[in-house]
Amino acid sequence: MRRPRVGALSRRTCVMLAAAVLVASAGCGLTSGSPMVDDVGPGSIGRGRPLADADLTVTSKEFTEQLVLGAIMGIAFEAAGAEVLDRTGIQGSVGTRAAVENGDADATYEYTGTAWITYLGNSKPIPDPRQQWQAVKDADAKKGLTWLPPAPMNNTYALAMNQANYKKYGTKTLSEVAELSKSDPGAVTLCVEGEFANRADGLPGLEKAYGMSVPAGNVTQMDTGIIYTQTAKGACTFGEVFTTDGRIKSMNLVVMEDDRKFFPNYNAAPMVRTSTLKAWPAIASVLDPVTKALTNDVAQTLNAKVDVDGEDPHQVALDWMKEKGFVVEG
Repeated sequence: MRRPRVGALSRRTCVMLAAAVLVASAGCGLTSGSPMVDDVGPGSIGRGRPLADADLTVTSKEFTEQLVLGAIMGIAFEAAGAEVLDRTGIQGSVGTRAAVENGDADATYEYTGTAWITYLGNSKPIPDPRQQWQAVKDADAKKGLTWLPPAPMNNTYALAMNQANYKKYGTKTLSEVAELSKSDPGAVTLCVEGEFANRADGLPGLEKAYGMSVPAGNVTQMDTGIIYTQTAKGACTFGEVFTTDGRIKSMNLVVMEDDRKFFPNYNAAPMVRTSTLKAWPAIASVLDPVTKALTNDVAQTLNAKVDVDGEDPHQVALDWMKEKGFVVEG
């Protein structure tokens, strides 16, 4: 089962622990990893094999989306001629970042909101996604990390409903959900995680931002995975979801637009060790077209292939890279 991008707890609660864990992690080198041995060559990326002779280590967190993104990055490097060591699947976000900071890895796909809030210790997100990325880029430049341009995909929180409830109530935005909560209070029932129900950047903050008040009796707390199935069944009108989760598409859920931009932006972007990028500047041009192609719809589709269809994350990444023409066999 897919876990949230950073995990509900790690993303939202580790701000105060991050510094201590980073120090501890920095002293522990990664010992796992295996070479990527995909038989791929340049397609629309990697022509001229600009990364020939490069030895690059790719890392990621341990949940589905990150495993797919890590594989995508590594396959792109392979097509451009690099020898790639696969160190994807590190448990937790802090250890993944520490691996790039301390030189155990060269690059990863990271999320702008995670960096801004968890690693850099800011409590207030920046509503504009490009400005959020730029702020992270500027801050991390001092730490020996370079953020390349972000993907359109934004794996943040949202509320979603099933098709039957969508046809019944017709809400498309969170502002319309707020209006519904006033005109028909009993219509707005929520399935959410326990932490989301109690944190200022979860339901309480959402209610304040949109001027709505959902009675406690209308809110049911449950584990993440159950939320999707219960929302699909209509046990609650709205369920808390992550916007790139494959179950949104597989269960045909309708996601409400966050029209007041309450939830932080969590756009995925390549985070590369600056010294590595200086040695191999072609990394930027190799990754840029791939990153631009990573939309929420693409992420949902790829995640569903793993979490719903049971496919291997690396194979899903490879198939997509070939399908898009980024790489070719041989």
